Amino acid sequence: MARKKRQLSEEQRQELRERLEKARASKAPAKQLSIHESIRHLPDTDPFAPPRVRGWIKATKERMQSMRKWKNSKDVKERQAYINEEIYLGNLQAYLRTGIYLDSRWGAERQHSVKQRCVAMAYYPDGTPKRTVGVFYPDVGTYTQEMADEDNAGRKLLNKNKVHATRRGNRKVA
Repeated sequence: MARKKRQLSEEQRQELRERLEKARASKAPAKQLSIHESIRHLPDTDPFAPPRVRGWIKATKERMQSMRKWKNSKDVKERQAYINEEIYLGNLQAYLRTGIYLDSRWGAERQHSVKQRCVAMAYYPDGTPKRTVGVFYPDVGTYTQEMADEDNAGRKLLNKNKVHATRRGNRKVA
C-alpha cells in the first residue's frame, strides 16, 4: 500500500526549503573544523591545500590496504615499507589537524622533497652569516654548493693563522 503524497501549499514548500538551506549551512563548517585555521583558506592551487592532502591520504590508505600483509612480514624491507606508509599517513593527518607539516617528503606517492627556508639568520663571531647548502635564504635565494665553496675559500684565508688548543692542552698554530 503506497503512502499518500502530502499536499503542500507554495508557502509551506518555501518554508521547508528555507529550513533545509539553514540546516545545510550550519552543517557545512563542521567539515572544516577538523582542518587547522592556518591552512583552512589556502587556495586549491597551493601544493599543500587541504583537498590535495586529503587525496594523498586516500592514496596512502589504498597503498596500505594492499600492503596490510607486510605489517607482520618476516622480510625487513616489507615491514619497513609498511611502517613508512603508516608514518606518512599519520603525518598527513597531523598536518590537517595542526597546520604543521612534519614529513620531509610530500605528494600522493611521496615523490617531492620539502625545501627548507631560513627565517632567522645565524652569524659567525667575525660577522659572516652561517649557511647550509640546499636551504632558501631571503637575501641570496637557495644556497648552492658552489656558493659554499666560494664562501669557505674566503673563510680559510681569514682563519689561516688562528691558534687553537690540541688534546694535550698545549697550543698549536694551524
